[in-house]
Amino acid sequence: MSFRTIEWRDNAVLMIDQTRLPAEEVYHRYTDFTFVADAIRNMIIRGAPAIGVAAAMGIALGAQKINADTAESFFRQLFDICDLMSKTRPTAVNLFWAIERIKKKALELKDSPLDSIKEELKNEAILIEREDLETCKSIGRHGAELIPEGATILTHCNAGGLATAGYGTALGVIRAAHHAGKNIRVFADETRPWLQGARLTTWELMKDNIPVTLISDNMAGFFMSRGEITCCVVGADRIAANGDTANKIGTYSVAVLAREHGIPFYVAAPVSTLDLSMSDGSCIPIEERPVTEVTRIRGIQIAPEGVNVRNPSFDITPARYISAIITEHGIAKDNFKEQFKALAAA
Repeated sequence: MSFRTIEWRDNAVLMIDQTRLPAEEVYHRYTDFTFVADAIRNMIIRGAPAIGVAAAMGIALGAQKINADTAESFFRQLFDICDLMSKTRPTAVNLFWAIERIKKKALELKDSPLDSIKEELKNEAILIEREDLETCKSIGRHGAELIPEGATILTHCNAGGLATAGYGTALGVIRAAHHAGKNIRVFADETRPWLQGARLTTWELMKDNIPVTLISDNMAGFFMSRGEITCCVVGADRIAANGDTANKIGTYSVAVLAREHGIPFYVAAPVSTLDLSMSDGSCIPIEERPVTEVTRIRGIQIAPEGVNVRNPSFDITPARYISAIITEHGIAKDNFKEQFKALAAA
């Protein structure tokens, strides 16, 4: 990759500002965990796996600054940091997975010197980032098997290196197919209201010299009806036990269109995105974001002042519309509930 989404360097968290892309490639250096939380909340970093890495690094960063004379005081302050981080984005389960992993690591070390705990939490956060990179490459290898030679792939939002520690989930599948020598092309939905497809996915794929065509969200059905799309590959922010999948708003519409036209619809996500505690998609919390994201683009007003607006950031694609779910441990089809148990245990 020719860019880094997020990394730990010299006791600070560095991340690319995704709100400035594609016009500017700007990196921020954070030394305060509250600013990392703000970066997650304000979409400077986004994408479920990347949010998980950012949360882990933010907590580890906060731990370095804790001033405590006793373990009790240290853990009270640490858990307050975890609580603040948990309130940044409600839908992406990787956020909560990462928080729980850091908490578990800290509790395993509860009898160790506080300086040692701080160092190990930093190491654990860095490990989460490195593991995510390898996880995405494994997802890519499994998913590439589903992509035929000469395919034109539709993707929605950005599930690439920018949404992960690097390489990507849905774009990881596309990258792996490209690297395998398959002659593929990509259609990227623009993905209103944040335009992640237009701003981020096209930017990534052009950097990798993978042929990409940008279309507006309401054009997908047109190209499907003309036989110009072979399959769809998207990421996920949370997957329920039955396979119902939360992803960026508009994903459900793409899945329905794909079913109508007999086009395979694939979801690519790490096992950490599976939430087996939720029986189905109706249990998944859906974040609603500020109305100005819909009424304005880059600060320019595009709708009448005072108009009523709804702005859910995610929707739920029912499992019946999903052809396969691609993870680092393999591919699940049909009976997702039983296959998820085996993948989670792998």
